[in-house]
Amino acid sequence: MPDDRLRRLLGWALLAAVAAVAGVLLVRHAGGGAGSHSWLRASSTLTPGVVNPAVTQATIRSTICKRGWTRTIRPPTAYTTDLKRRQIAAWGLPGTVRDYQEDHLISLELGGHPTDERNLWPEPHPYAEQVDTFENALNRKVCSGRLTLARAQAEEARRKHRSG
Repeated sequence: MPDDRLRRLLGWALLAAVAAVAGVLLVRHAGGGAGSHSWLRASSTLTPGVVNPAVTQATIRSTICKRGWTRTIRPPTAYTTDLKRRQIAAWGLPGTVRDYQEDHLISLELGGHPTDERNLWPEPHPYAEQVDTFENALNRKVCSGRLTLARAQAEEARRKHRSG
């Protein structure tokens, strides 16, 4: 009987400690103001977004609208993993490398620069997977002529700076 009570007490103490740490991390990282960086969205200061000069409205048919083109410019995993590790440490983000996907603020599908650090940021899972759907929808609109490239890039940057 005393062992069960001790286990329950330790369980509650552990739960309280985890909740306290999570609360501190949320307060520390949710602000997004000067000197802080929200771990749920891209920082407009640290990750303003950079476009690939090879992708313009005039070149979309041979670049972002050409099936498989992004595979030809995607940076190697070794590069993005190293960058993600450095950014997580420098920005004081919670968690580990596995908790994030290094994401392009302006996606490759919309003509974002593949390797410029100002266009890459550690986006937390599961948000990273949800954003892919949005990026692909914008790409379809650009390639069908329903949206200009510049407008799609601005919309994508605005969304990632506002909500991840």
